[in-house]
Amino acid sequence: MIARMWHGAVPETKADAYYEYLLRTGLADYRTTPGNQGVTVLRRVQDGVAHFQLLTFWESYAAIQAFAGPTYEQARYYPEDAAFLLEMEPYVTHYEVLPLPNDTGLGK
Repeated sequence: MIARMWHGAVPETKADAYYEYLLRTGLADYRTTPGNQGVTVLRRVQDGVAHFQLLTFWESYAAIQAFAGPTYEQARYYPEDAAFLLEMEPYVTHYEVLPLPNDTGLGK
């Protein structure tokens, strides 16, 4: 499994509206892309800025490319993102998700 991490920051005053926008755009697209294994949305507000960290899980890099295109290391943005985001970060990061042995007691 591959984890894809994206970060975006918006003014705190737009945080709730941006989350609603995410639900209609990227989060909806994740759910309908074959090979997507789930998504987690994290939000932290600090000094008037709301930071969103999206962590998506994918069965393969091919599945990620089906969502993001052939240059899958680049962030994928939607038309109204520029009205919310303080910066359009160009890249995402990918990680292999490693299984934990069952006898460790971790991951439960």
